[in-house]
Amino acid sequence: MPFFPSMPGDANVRTVFALAEERYHGWHDLSEKLMREDSPFTLAERELIAGYVSGVNACQYCHGVHSEVAIALGFPEDGFAKLMDDVDSSDVDEKMKPVLKYVRKLTLTPSKMVQADADAVFAAGWSERALHDAVTVCAMFNFMNRMLEGHGIKGDPATFAERGRMKAKIGYADRSPLTADGQPEPAPAK
Repeated sequence: MPFFPSMPGDANVRTVFALAEERYHGWHDLSEKLMREDSPFTLAERELIAGYVSGVNACQYCHGVHSEVAIALGFPEDGFAKLMDDVDSSDVDEKMKPVLKYVRKLTLTPSKMVQADADAVFAAGWSERALHDAVTVCAMFNFMNRMLEGHGIKGDPATFAERGRMKAKIGYADRSPLTADGQPEPAPAK
């Protein structure tokens, strides 16, 4: 149950943002641009970063949803369990491992970041733009993890699967009401 008595038991990101709608007006568009538009990382790789950072933070909701998005986009179904145990022994592509180590350290000990951390990402073949995108995805999900955990939003596996499939299909910018099965309500007939 959420910490806020006014919130329903199945509260989610929309519920939290509804507390101050004008404040978060552009959030969906920013998320869409960061997670779906042009980047050196594929959609699945960005969702992998999002799910991983959320797992590092033990944010049940975001880890659950974004792991499901990554899986819907092709990441192996059992991949997150291995990844959360140890990046080096996981089945993640070798090129992604320094990126994931970078965002882990940035999440847990941001003031301890050093040039060698960035150099490991560059040595794996990633550009400065790629590292910038990884930092930005990491920052966005650290923000969201704290928003949801701070409001007591947890979710359940069915919600994670539903939201994950939806985000994989339609992305982040859609703000239309959802039907009972998690799909956007159709536009009214003209």
